[in-house]
Amino acid sequence: MKNVLITGIAGGFGKPTALALLARGYAVAGSVRSRSGKNATTVAELEAAGAKIVEMDVTDATSTERGVADAISQLGGFDILFNNAGIGSYGIQELMSPENMAQVFDVNVMGVQRVMRAALPHLRAQGRGTVLYTSSLIGRIATPFYGTYSASKWALEAIVECYRTELSVFGIESCVIEPGAMPTAFFDGMVTPNDAAREAEYGEFAAVPAMSSAGLAEILKATPEQRPERIAEAVVALLDMPFGVKPFRTVVDYVGVGPEIERYNDVLHDVTRNILTNFGIEQMLDLNA
Repeated sequence: MKNVLITGIAGGFGKPTALALLARGYAVAGSVRSRSGKNATTVAELEAAGAKIVEMDVTDATSTERGVADAISQLGGFDILFNNAGIGSYGIQELMSPENMAQVFDVNVMGVQRVMRAALPHLRAQGRGTVLYTSSLIGRIATPFYGTYSASKWALEAIVECYRTELSVFGIESCVIEPGAMPTAFFDGMVTPNDAAREAEYGEFAAVPAMSSAGLAEILKATPEQRPERIAEAVVALLDMPFGVKPFRTVVDYVGVGPEIERYNDVLHDVTRNILTNFGIEQMLDLNA
């Protein structure tokens, strides 16, 4: 079986990944919160290419259960899950309200958990599967003004570390994809703070986030390789690898940050294996290189 469910299929990473997999003969289903509105043109394009589209809101457990069941029905089952739905945030951390932070975590962390709880009974019953996750380079480090987003991706990385080990006994392998910043509509839908009184207390520094964002935009314009299609290529490359030998983490970045994150990941890889070996449970890592 080469059947894939992609959450957030209409997004900047979801669409090129779906099209790349369809071109290679995969059967693909993907979720959108709504088929209409801003997603209508993308949904039509994906369906014309052969994708099955299900409506699913990952912030709602009932909707998620129904959407995953719909995907299973339309595909006749799936053996690959790509947890790709996500939301960004940007701004001075103090200005972020708890409600702002909860909104981000509800999609990036609890949303993944809802999808996993809906999908894992199916994958466990099969006794084999592959689960991929979209994380971020700043799910490994934290940079100014991305504190809430980074925190959500750090939390995701921790959860996936546990899924990696706990699902290995069921023949389910785990792969995290860590992109750098990419020029997608993701930036248009970011959660931003709305606390003018506190912002005023920051004085001239309050203008720095906008300046930093503009600088990033210029870097992306000057780096044509930094495109969402690179994520699609990374997913295809991972799925082309034999079962059980895929790397746990894959960095996708062309602006110079990637090599530092890879160095960090290599150290953590060894630390994790050493610790689990000391506890006599290193076999829980056997489904990744």
